[in-house]
Amino acid sequence: MMNAFFSRYNIFAMQTKSLFFTQRFLLPAVVLLLAAPGCRKDFLERQPLGQLTYDTFFETEEQALEAVNAVYNQFRSFDCVGLNYVGVTDIISDDADKGSTPNDSPPLLDVDNFTFDANNGNFLSVWTGYYRAIARANLAILRIPDIDMDAELRDRLVGEARFLRAYSYLLLVQWFGDLPIITQPLNADEYYNQPRKPKSEVYALIESDLLAAIEVLPTKSAYAAQDLGRVTQGAAKGILAKLYMVKGDFPNAERYCREIVESNDYSLLSRYEDNFLPVGENGIESIFEITAAALNPTDGVIGPGATPYNMVQGVRGVPNLGWGFNRPSDDLFAAYENFDTRKSATILQPGDLLPDGSAEVQDNPEMFNERFNRKAWVPAHTGLQDNGPGNIRILRYADILLLFAEALNENNKPGEALTYLNQVRKRARGANPIALPDITITDQSQLRERIYKERRVELAMEQHRWFDLLRWGRAESVMTAVGKPFINGKHELLPIPQSEIDLSGIDQNPNY
Repeated sequence: MMNAFFSRYNIFAMQTKSLFFTQRFLLPAVVLLLAAPGCRKDFLERQPLGQLTYDTFFETEEQALEAVNAVYNQFRSFDCVGLNYVGVTDIISDDADKGSTPNDSPPLLDVDNFTFDANNGNFLSVWTGYYRAIARANLAILRIPDIDMDAELRDRLVGEARFLRAYSYLLLVQWFGDLPIITQPLNADEYYNQPRKPKSEVYALIESDLLAAIEVLPTKSAYAAQDLGRVTQGAAKGILAKLYMVKGDFPNAERYCREIVESNDYSLLSRYEDNFLPVGENGIESIFEITAAALNPTDGVIGPGATPYNMVQGVRGVPNLGWGFNRPSDDLFAAYENFDTRKSATILQPGDLLPDGSAEVQDNPEMFNERFNRKAWVPAHTGLQDNGPGNIRILRYADILLLFAEALNENNKPGEALTYLNQVRKRARGANPIALPDITITDQSQLRERIYKERRVELAMEQHRWFDLLRWGRAESVMTAVGKPFINGKHELLPIPQSEIDLSGIDQNPNY
């Protein structure tokens, strides 16, 4: 789907494919509008290749919009949402295995088997991708306030950039722990001497950015139709609630989940599977998603218009939809209760019809017991596989309801927690009155286990499981239970990419 906002967003993104040069370590951005998109020179060059430079770009309201749109665009890159991303979210967890053919992508198999080291390229990719998003956001946050433009729009755009920076740091701190904190463009002599700061300082920056964003971002219902897909106040509150859950600050997590629920901006879709079909994009259950659209070459737009997210997880074989990575695991397959409608809406396997009924998935003899992430399926579209138009669902209302239930239970409010837990289960039972009965237990420990299980099956293959296991302190027990050689005191964090250590001299995480 291509609304007015996204049309402008895509066009700017493609016209400025090399708008932001990225320095090798911490990726400071240099504004540069190229005459020929896609042409790049060495990243240390600062000589302008077009008419607009770092010093002259931030002058108009339109340029402010374009600068923030460029931050959004980074979240559609391979580094941010491609194979490496699903590798260090789903495949590393008990929800998924590597998938694809046995010899395809040995580094990803190392992630799956916990046999990786600091030279594994999947870690460098997400490190690079999200620091590039931070660099673009930093530039927008710094320069937009100086533009003579509508004050309300100016503040909103800075709020959007601060949200996107906070979201990037939240992912990075959960993966890597202590981080270099970069909040402004760096000079050349600053590139390689940025120390890692304690994760508590990273949390503080995330919290500050999100609280500031909440003050200036519109609610979802207040946005004009053409801006559907931009960051909202509800999204900022939702990511802030996630931060508080990571920190174990359950009262504040409860507060912001409650504000989202009581805003009446969101509700559950009646059919679970609709969340992952075109009909559900930016719908009533969506709080934050990465917007994508397949671009037609006849539109006159140069470059891909979507993300690699759908392609890397698509059916490998017949029908030929993708690469077949991120196989839903046997353990996940067995985790669903009888008659849970979420199972068939999450897992696609041979013999199943595609969601639009256009084809049946055939067995691929090159793969072992293949399964695919049905939530990543997209219908037929123009162009090649990497032009897939599926939005990436980052935060759904169901996620907030379950976070709310978890926080309430931890705050000794089990009765209220059951209300929100059972809302999610009610939708999952569909029309079957005997499926997924309401949970009634109020013992805190037992209810905690039921909430944990519900989060798994509700959010499976949506890149939440690994982060949940980490914040629950259960990564070791769960990984060893499924036969993965998880080492306590080591694998809770990914290694800092070796190339970054070689360049900067920052310290490595323990035991790597």
